[in-house]
Amino acid sequence: MDVDTRLLRYFVAVAEEGKLTAAAERLFVSQPALTKQIRQLETRLGVTLFTRSRSGMVLTEPGRALAARAPALLAGWEAALRETKAAAGRAARVLRVGFVASAANEATQRIVAEFTRRRPGWRVEMRQAPWSNPAAGLADADADIAFVRLPFPGQEALRTAVLFTEPRRVALPEAHALATRAVIPFRDLWDEPFVAAPLASGRWRDHWLAADERDGHPVRVGAVTEQPDDWLSAIANGYGVALAPESAARFYARPGVVYRPVTGVSPSRVAVAWTAADDANPVVQDFVRCCRATHPGT
Repeated sequence: MDVDTRLLRYFVAVAEEGKLTAAAERLFVSQPALTKQIRQLETRLGVTLFTRSRSGMVLTEPGRALAARAPALLAGWEAALRETKAAAGRAARVLRVGFVASAANEATQRIVAEFTRRRPGWRVEMRQAPWSNPAAGLADADADIAFVRLPFPGQEALRTAVLFTEPRRVALPEAHALATRAVIPFRDLWDEPFVAAPLASGRWRDHWLAADERDGHPVRVGAVTEQPDDWLSAIANGYGVALAPESAARFYARPGVVYRPVTGVSPSRVAVAWTAADDANPVVQDFVRCCRATHPGT
């Protein structure tokens, strides 16, 4: 019997979290989609894996048997997949660098130049990830290393080194009543609808909504996007405002959208991230050293 490893990953997440909502956030999927996948796995295996109650998801005896074996199976498969892709990269002398929008800003070019100086014959392949994948491809072995913005779900399982911080600004429609102000207190934005990342991006979404910096004031979401172009369109069309790194004013300038300094919110932190398995990978560690050389305070 063939079972998709994705179904096993979903099963393990629910087994470990004990709740569908927490597992869905960890996996960056919606709760209904996760429920459907668990049912599909149960149908394929012909067993009931969980009993569902108000308190959460409880493993059945067959579920406990699978939960004892599945993590090792997945770890073995993920290690094989990562090693296979890494071997292909070494053979082609390509380092795959994931990134979320504007992650390392102008520093990216300096870091890449330093890496190619240290590693003649190697090429850096930049891979942009949507906001629904704030780990920028590291979690699914689509990147060897990544530029990320903290915090994001699953970062505890990765190695991260903060490169720099930058203030957050607010992006508003040009015709917005607050757009004429030189500086905007965040408190004045609490009742505004916000353009948000997908719900499944968890801590990433919450950070860019400053959900923990509102003194308990609820967030209003006017639109959900996961790509910069859609994000800019939603703001320009008046569906909401959004917090953004200060550098967004340079990288994502657009008619109809203005950026203003905002007080009362913490800065954004940019980091380089890699997996623990690559602690001994000389190519990945060379790239980390290049990042630190460009930002000597790290």
